[in-house]
Amino acid sequence: MRLVVFLIVLSFPVLDVLATIRFARWTGIPALVWFAASALAGALLLRNERVSFRAKTLAALRGDQPLLRGLLDSGRRILAALLLILPGVISDVIALLLLLLPINLGAPLAAQPAGSSGMGRGFGRDAIEGDFRRGE
Repeated sequence: MRLVVFLIVLSFPVLDVLATIRFARWTGIPALVWFAASALAGALLLRNERVSFRAKTLAALRGDQPLLRGLLDSGRRILAALLLILPGVISDVIALLLLLLPINLGAPLAAQPAGSSGMGRGFGRDAIEGDFRRGE
């Protein structure tokens, strides 16, 4: 079983490069242009996500955004960036599909009123106010 997994892992990059060469021949654009453009896009996405991850983590620590949402979104983008850096059209298509997943819709760092983080007391319901006295 380990040998089968090992062969699949080793054969994917080879088949991906062969598919890219065939695709480059079909489009008329040199394969090195595809490899360079993909690697550049992956490096830029990885660099941008490094800065964005800090902002999402700080927003989660302040309570403005749930922590799991930021981690899931950052992990998805980092995986897509690594797939873009790998040479090949198939890995690029997988990376683009991963980036197009509608996981985090809406504005992730939009300003919210104080105390309405969505994870706090009441879960979005109005709070009932009152006085507390300890009876002994």
